[in-house]
Amino acid sequence: MQFEVTILGCSGAIPAYDRHPTSHFLNYNGHGFLIDCGEGTQMQMAKHNIRRAKLDHVFISHLHGDHFFGLMGLISSFNLNYREAPLHIYGNEGIEEIVRAHFKHAQTVLRYPIEFHVVHPDKAAIIFENSFLTVESIPLAHRIPTTGFLFREKEGLRKILPEKIQQYQIPVGEIAKIKGGEDFIDGNGNRILNTELTLPPSKPKSYAFCSDTCYHEPILDQIKDVTVLYHEATFATEHAFRAKETFHSTTIEAATIAQKANVGTLIIGHYSARYDNLEILKEECQTVFPNTLLAIEGTVYPI
Repeated sequence: MQFEVTILGCSGAIPAYDRHPTSHFLNYNGHGFLIDCGEGTQMQMAKHNIRRAKLDHVFISHLHGDHFFGLMGLISSFNLNYREAPLHIYGNEGIEEIVRAHFKHAQTVLRYPIEFHVVHPDKAAIIFENSFLTVESIPLAHRIPTTGFLFREKEGLRKILPEKIQQYQIPVGEIAKIKGGEDFIDGNGNRILNTELTLPPSKPKSYAFCSDTCYHEPILDQIKDVTVLYHEATFATEHAFRAKETFHSTTIEAATIAQKANVGTLIIGHYSARYDNLEILKEECQTVFPNTLLAIEGTVYPI
């Protein structure tokens, strides 16, 4: 089972020290989801061997350029490569207008459809669902309407014990029913309880992406106990005044959110261009939340 995220961009608004604007690529068993699309995203995808053909869903957290300026280039490349499948774009009201205006004035007619899904930034909601995942919007607190995204596995089937298949001579046709929670009736009419035949499914895993935001406790209930939390930590504590002015978070604020939400792992990113050495940011976080990692471009983080 693959559930992993690749960091394509970890910089704040200004690219610095070979760090690119925000973009994450989430892979779930070969299904690709792009989260934000800062400038240079498609080049980063090529550099880190992520095939564009695997991508059908793009989630844009907000309409500051460092989170979507790479989108038009990506859409254009899809068109030049004769894409036919629909591309789904999820974002706040305005993203469709921006994209359509660009291609209108470029006099470009796309070979494939784009389906826009408006995300309302003032309330949490399920904005995508398939047979194995749900994606929820997370209302954040930034200078303009901004949403994070919570990717959550659906609960899987129970795990049948191989020795029980042999012991009770369970036909192949009954196995799927037992994994779904049913008891088994043997050839003599005896009921074998499902709890004897199976183990519970693995605990569903989850990835929460909290893009640009100031310290915002209202998200705690929604992200409680997530497996991995990405939370921006643009500034070190000594620059807390800048975080407040710009509606961003400090290292300690990101770590405090992780601690209060009881998450498994915290990944920080969206680093200000003033920081060459990122270790100070990680070390500050670890004073509050020890299991903190830096978002490093090209690194794949298992969920």
